[in-house]
Amino acid sequence: MSVLHDLFATIQARKAEGGTESWTAKLLAQGPEKCAEKFGEEAIEAIIEAVKGDKAALRSEAADVLYHLLVMLAARDVSLAEVEEVLAQRVGTSGIAEKASRS
Repeated sequence: MSVLHDLFATIQARKAEGGTESWTAKLLAQGPEKCAEKFGEEAIEAIIEAVKGDKAALRSEAADVLYHLLVMLAARDVSLAEVEEVLAQRVGTSGIAEKASRS
Protein backbone atom coordinates (compact mmCIF):
# COMPACT_ATOMS: atom_id res chain seq x y z
CA MET A 1 0.00 0.00 0.00
CA SER A 2 1.12 3.52 -0.69
CA VAL A 3 0.61 6.60 1.42
CA LEU A 4 -2.11 7.75 -1.02
CA HIS A 5 -3.94 4.44 -0.70
CA ASP A 6 -3.70 4.58 3.10
CA LEU A 7 -4.94 8.18 3.09
CA PHE A 8 -7.84 7.34 0.77
CA ALA A 9 -8.82 4.44 3.04
CA THR A 10 -8.85 6.82 6.01
CA ILE A 11 -10.98 9.32 4.07
CA GLN A 12 -13.42 6.53 3.14
CA ALA A 13 -13.61 5.49 6.80
CA ARG A 14 -14.32 9.06 7.90
CA LYS A 15 -17.01 9.30 5.23
CA ALA A 16 -18.66 6.11 6.50
CA GLU A 17 -18.43 7.23 10.13
CA GLY A 18 -19.78 10.71 9.52
CA GLY A 19 -19.99 13.05 12.46
CA THR A 20 -17.95 16.10 13.30
CA GLU A 21 -14.98 14.48 15.02
CA SER A 22 -12.64 14.96 12.08
CA TRP A 23 -11.92 17.66 9.51
CA THR A 24 -12.48 15.10 6.75
CA ALA A 25 -15.94 14.13 8.04
CA LYS A 26 -16.89 17.80 8.47
CA LEU A 27 -15.75 18.63 4.94
CA LEU A 28 -17.57 15.66 3.41
CA ALA A 29 -20.73 16.57 5.33
CA GLN A 30 -20.72 19.94 3.53
CA GLY A 31 -21.18 18.16 0.23
CA PRO A 32 -19.24 17.59 -3.00
CA GLU A 33 -19.44 21.22 -4.05
CA LYS A 34 -17.66 22.40 -0.89
CA CYS A 35 -15.06 19.64 -1.31
CA ALA A 36 -14.44 20.83 -4.88
CA GLU A 37 -14.18 24.44 -3.73
CA LYS A 38 -11.62 23.52 -1.08
CA PHE A 39 -9.62 21.51 -3.63
CA GLY A 40 -9.57 24.57 -5.90
CA GLU A 41 -8.36 26.82 -3.08
CA GLU A 42 -5.53 24.43 -2.27
CA ALA A 43 -4.57 24.11 -5.96
CA ILE A 44 -4.29 27.90 -6.22
CA GLU A 45 -2.09 27.98 -3.12
CA ALA A 46 0.17 25.34 -4.68
CA ILE A 47 0.39 27.34 -7.90
CA ILE A 48 1.41 30.44 -5.95
CA GLU A 49 4.19 28.55 -4.17
CA ALA A 50 5.38 27.01 -7.46
CA VAL A 51 5.63 30.47 -9.01
CA LYS A 52 7.43 31.83 -5.94
CA GLY A 53 9.91 28.95 -6.06
CA ASP A 54 9.61 28.05 -2.37
CA LYS A 55 10.16 24.28 -2.47
CA ALA A 56 9.27 23.64 1.18
CA ALA A 57 6.02 25.57 0.87
CA LEU A 58 5.26 23.88 -2.46
CA ARG A 59 5.74 20.43 -0.90
CA SER A 60 3.32 21.33 1.87
CA GLU A 61 0.74 22.79 -0.51
CA ALA A 62 1.10 19.81 -2.86
CA ALA A 63 0.29 17.51 0.07
CA ASP A 64 -2.80 19.62 0.78
CA VAL A 65 -3.81 19.40 -2.90
CA LEU A 66 -3.49 15.60 -2.94
CA TYR A 67 -5.47 15.26 0.29
CA HIS A 68 -8.26 17.52 -0.93
CA LEU A 69 -8.32 15.79 -4.33
CA LEU A 70 -8.91 12.49 -2.55
CA VAL A 71 -11.66 14.03 -0.42
CA MET A 72 -13.31 15.45 -3.55
CA LEU A 73 -13.15 12.03 -5.23
CA ALA A 74 -14.67 10.36 -2.17
CA ALA A 75 -17.43 12.97 -2.07
CA ARG A 76 -18.44 11.90 -5.60
CA ASP A 77 -17.88 8.16 -4.99
CA VAL A 78 -14.91 7.96 -7.34
CA SER A 79 -12.24 5.60 -6.05
CA LEU A 80 -8.50 6.06 -6.24
CA ALA A 81 -8.40 2.73 -8.10
CA GLU A 82 -10.67 4.16 -10.80
CA VAL A 83 -8.35 7.11 -11.30
CA GLU A 84 -5.35 4.78 -11.40
CA GLU A 85 -7.15 2.74 -14.04
CA VAL A 86 -7.50 5.81 -16.25
CA LEU A 87 -3.83 6.64 -15.76
CA ALA A 88 -2.84 3.06 -16.58
CA GLN A 89 -4.81 3.25 -19.83
CA ARG A 90 -2.85 6.36 -20.76
CA VAL A 91 0.59 4.84 -20.19
CA GLY A 92 2.54 4.83 -23.42
CA THR A 93 0.24 7.38 -25.05
CA SER A 94 1.56 10.82 -25.85
CA GLY A 95 -0.15 13.56 -23.88
CA ILE A 96 -0.84 15.35 -27.13
CA ALA A 97 -2.48 12.27 -28.66
CA GLU A 98 -4.46 11.55 -25.48
CA LYS A 99 -5.83 15.08 -25.34
CA ALA A 100 -6.72 15.00 -29.06
CA SER A 101 -8.67 11.77 -28.52
CA ARG A 102 -11.03 13.56 -26.11
CA SER A 103 -12.36 15.98 -28.74
